[in-house]
Amino acid sequence: MGPFRPLLALATLLTVALPLASCEAAGRAKVATRAPTAEERTRYPWLPASAQVRSLEETFAPPEGYTRMPLEAGSFGAWLRGLPLRSDGSPVRDFQGNTVLAASDSRLAAVGELDVGTANLQQCADSILRLHAEWRWASGQSERIAYRFTSGHLASWPRYAAGERARVSGSKVTWVPGSAAADSSRAAFRNYLNLLFTYAGTLSIQTEGARPTREQLRPGDFFVLGGSPGHTVLVLDVATNAKGERMALVGQGFTPAQDFHVLAGRDGAWFPLEGESLATPFWAPFPMTSLRRLPSP
Repeated sequence: MGPFRPLLALATLLTVALPLASCEAAGRAKVATRAPTAEERTRYPWLPASAQVRSLEETFAPPEGYTRMPLEAGSFGAWLRGLPLRSDGSPVRDFQGNTVLAASDSRLAAVGELDVGTANLQQCADSILRLHAEWRWASGQSERIAYRFTSGHLASWPRYAAGERARVSGSKVTWVPGSAAADSSRAAFRNYLNLLFTYAGTLSIQTEGARPTREQLRPGDFFVLGGSPGHTVLVLDVATNAKGERMALVGQGFTPAQDFHVLAGRDGAWFPLEGESLATPFWAPFPMTSLRRLPSP
């Protein structure tokens, strides 16, 4: 891994034992998978030809008495609601194909249909960067795909696509024009993401992200405790009731690099947002002050 990448603690050392939960208790329905529609293949262009999926929205109904918060069409949050998931009963596997969370694990609500790659790169912060970058790509904003390394240097997809490459020396990064042929293909984009994953992490997205207030929280925001190790989780959806109380679906990547997955807590897949912190099963509680947001249009 690169010199700026924060190390993450092993999941097995930081998990919290929870009682086993049934599929219904985890707040998810047994929705049959299907071939993606043409629109879904455009919105989620990484899907393999053989994919069989169900969307996040159709899999997780809001808790009783709650409704999903309204979102602007085309927003990152609206895009996340359609996130393709694997079939019920899928385990979480790492980049080498090893099972790291059994399908029956009470802390697991669903597994995203999102490739991990073959290197130990796409971990927690990387998964959030990946999804945000994929949203920009799919929504015609590829010229705005740019995120910071932990060193603070900006890694721009347009520069990478034009053939520039990052030359890293200690904590110094120089982008060198003409290092490669211009290439704006999906394969080149995936290579750009791997570069980003190598030199970005929880510290960089914690610094780069805006700081929404508790009242401003929306799908697409994330909680992050940066460090070595550090961790971050992504707010995938938010539902509210008549009292104004809110609950959220939360997802994460983790270490080693593994499938992005939707979390489940003691009371199911929807986590309450009314306290002073968000408690998830794999890390210390995230205080509300750790809420961040990546740039949007």
